[in-house]
Amino acid sequence: MMYSLVRAAHVLESRLEEALEQVGLSLAKFGALSHLVKEGEPLSLSECAMKMTCVRSNMTQLVDRLEADGLVRRVEDPEDRRAVRAAVTPLGKERYAAGARQVEKVQAEFTKTLSGIDHGSLERVLSAIR
Repeated sequence: MMYSLVRAAHVLESRLEEALEQVGLSLAKFGALSHLVKEGEPLSLSECAMKMTCVRSNMTQLVDRLEADGLVRRVEDPEDRRAVRAAVTPLGKERYAAGARQVEKVQAEFTKTLSGIDHGSLERVLSAIR
């Protein structure tokens, strides 16, 4: 059963990656944009890393890629001249919205696939694993 769960997670992740690729995003880029858009203000790279549960060096590289794509820009931290924050650009907001629509489609397909299954039981099983 454990391997079935791992395989199912990989399949779902692949479907999300494929869907997001259609709008020029990866799952990591979408995740970062999601936090920035929902926060509504620039975040320090450390805050971004904490929200995405990754190390700051990974966040720096991710922000580099987002910035190269024009989706994020680095801005000064008004409280600390040495620090930098990530701010989502208008293009980043547009791309995030397009990505969210793609994720919703995958979620709808996933829900349809599980239509005959007791969702409460499934949620309890998955919660027990966490």
